[in-house]
Amino acid sequence: MSTPNPQISESPTQVRPVIRQLDESAINRIAAGEVVERPASAVKELVENAIDAGATRITVEIADGGKTLIRVTDNGCGMSPADLPMALSRHATSKIDGSDLLNIHTFGFRGEALPSLGAVGRLTITSRAEGHEAAQLRVSGSQMDPVKPAALRQGTVVELRDLFFATPARLKFMRTDRAESQAIADTVKRLAMAEPAVGFTLRDVSGGGEGRVVFRADPMNGDLFDALHGRLAHVIGREFAENALKIDAARDEIRLFGYAALPTYSRGAAVTQFLFVNSRPVKDRLLTGALRAAYMDFLSRDRHPAAALFLDCDPTLVDVNVHPAKSEVRFRDPGVARGLIVSALRHGLAEAGHRASSTVAGATLGAMRPEPPTASGAPRIYQMDRPSRGARNSAYAAQSPGMPQERTLDAPPSAGFAELSSAYSGRLVEEPQPGADHAGTAAQAESARIEELPLGAARGQVHENYIIAQTRDGMVIVDQHAAHERLVYEKLKTQMADTGVAAQALLIPEIVELSQDDCARLLEVAEDLARFGLGIEAFGGNAVAVRETPAILGEVNAEAMIRDILDELADQGESQLVQARLEAILSRVACHGSIRSGRRMRGEEMNALLREMEATPHSGQCNHGRPTYVELKLADIERLFGRS
Repeated sequence: MSTPNPQISESPTQVRPVIRQLDESAINRIAAGEVVERPASAVKELVENAIDAGATRITVEIADGGKTLIRVTDNGCGMSPADLPMALSRHATSKIDGSDLLNIHTFGFRGEALPSLGAVGRLTITSRAEGHEAAQLRVSGSQMDPVKPAALRQGTVVELRDLFFATPARLKFMRTDRAESQAIADTVKRLAMAEPAVGFTLRDVSGGGEGRVVFRADPMNGDLFDALHGRLAHVIGREFAENALKIDAARDEIRLFGYAALPTYSRGAAVTQFLFVNSRPVKDRLLTGALRAAYMDFLSRDRHPAAALFLDCDPTLVDVNVHPAKSEVRFRDPGVARGLIVSALRHGLAEAGHRASSTVAGATLGAMRPEPPTASGAPRIYQMDRPSRGARNSAYAAQSPGMPQERTLDAPPSAGFAELSSAYSGRLVEEPQPGADHAGTAAQAESARIEELPLGAARGQVHENYIIAQTRDGMVIVDQHAAHERLVYEKLKTQMADTGVAAQALLIPEIVELSQDDCARLLEVAEDLARFGLGIEAFGGNAVAVRETPAILGEVNAEAMIRDILDELADQGESQLVQARLEAILSRVACHGSIRSGRRMRGEEMNALLREMEATPHSGQCNHGRPTYVELKLADIERLFGRS
């Protein structure tokens, strides 16, 4: 029995969707999802409004991580009673007139923050402008109450309660109160760094009452760099300020200023990297990539630089209207901004010379702990209160070596410390011999002169690896292998820059097939790659021919290298891959060609190494970012022994 062919049923008539206008409340809630992601986003918008209003003191109060209360009080210009309803209207702002969306000189300009907050929370605005009476306006879930009189001396108070009560689903994505409070503190600190002349106070009032002050930064005085340095010391920490280099450079109408830390003051994560464009805190891959590239030669891959950098330019050269949160920017010429960061930081690091982070000495002193007290808690007694006669005679004899001593029955003859001066001395400066007073005086004068130099005069070597040098006010401990490794590495880099990178021609050029976009992107940087010995040219269609590779790299997989370069170009707009590989080779050569640990060095060799370190940039750290020396001040050493 044959099976009948199944009939294909006709599809039912599709219902055409109807386009409808959303109501104002839904529009505001949708907009709030872009602008207000979490309580920290609300704090950011409100504090930026206060800064735009010319406030010099801003107080932020939060409760329960900002979920139940956010209150921002400022002493800015305020608003009149007639301005309050307009401030709660979408896309209403006093900061731009709408004719030019690129020429923006303020933090806010979109007119979305206050309506968005009023759509998802219970918002109250109390404000007073000069020449007007104070007024108050409440809005809850986009439902606005009439304006009514209020009591306020100056400025504006914005109070946001029950954030996201109108969008309960968003509350499920909130983190713990502690995590949200930390995010708010980070936001306030970033804005405090951007505005050193403004005072900031962050207070947690969870549970009621006055609460506790989480963060406070008073207005800073002085010029730009003094005020910024003081604010960074307060926000990031005094250690950062002590180990930061002043950066000030300009190129093509863009100015870069701020502070960048020494390589030896690096971090295990990129948590101490703060970037600002026209005082606006931003998170931009282009800028963070440039910061990483500037330190590429000084840090290993698992370490990250610390910096607070500010880019100032004409607002028309950068687009801040990329995202509603305004945390992303787009430069008209990104290569100029990136190149400025890389060149300015490398120049600043080179000017630092052999300087190393002060935290290295602090860690060293921290490792030198005095002997702990006894189990009973009583201090250990190192000498008797009333020494015996024999002990006194022995001590007196030791303190006056070479002098005639009165023999006693219980004290054997002693030469004091005189017998130790030659056999056990670790000094490199020999004691003057009889009849050589003039030579001895000259040697002492030369030794005193060398001690005035930054790394001082070599006095000895311990464990055939560490050089001990004496400075005018302390001592220096040098890792001879790490120091010489950096010196050799810098010489090799200078030679490579002077003579160029030797290229090795391939017997048979390697053809690499690419997409049309990748091919065009690669050929745009062909000239730059040729400077590092990588010769490529178009081969027709979307293929490129690799004809030369850097000779120092030996045999390489040209196609894999090309594709890695393209990935870096797509991610950062510029590739440092070839240069990084060349410098990695030079680093290994320098490591194998430097003074090895375990070699005994003569006094003149040690002093020559110290002098070369003083004259060589970046000699404060080895090729992997570790310190090459530790400097200890005499006052710190005396404190260790209880002499201060």
